[in-house]
Amino acid sequence: MQGLNNLKYKAGTKHSIKRVGRGPASGHGKTSGRGNKGQNSRTGGGTRPGFEGGQNPLYRRLPKEKGFKNLLFKVSYIAVNLEDIIKIEKSEIKIQDMIDGGLVNKNERIKVLGSGDVNKAVTIEAHAFSKSAKEKIEKAGGKAVTCATI
Repeated sequence: MQGLNNLKYKAGTKHSIKRVGRGPASGHGKTSGRGNKGQNSRTGGGTRPGFEGGQNPLYRRLPKEKGFKNLLFKVSYIAVNLEDIIKIEKSEIKIQDMIDGGLVNKNERIKVLGSGDVNKAVTIEAHAFSKSAKEKIEKAGGKAVTCATI
């Protein structure tokens, strides 16, 4: 019977540690795999990350970012065409219906674009509408409802 007391690792998943400095027969004796002499062979030796042997390093060669970046407050929308939304056979199409229909993912802002024709009165809820989409919806007798929150 299998229990917590007799669980074992799969063969080949666990390796024994590399024991360095334990004589020439181990294969990692004498210099312990560090080579002969030099900065990297010493205790506490080595260089900092990004050091290029005194050459001007990459992080100093590249130009600095200048100007204002509005990435923190940028609002991005997922574009959905009217022709795709109309395929959802409902008179009132909400954001959740678009998520369930696979048009968008959860927690994404939706902008409805005017590609396609509307032939029936439909109420569509989204975060933003293009001018042409709004006109087509209202021309067919429907409503374009703007939802502010995600």
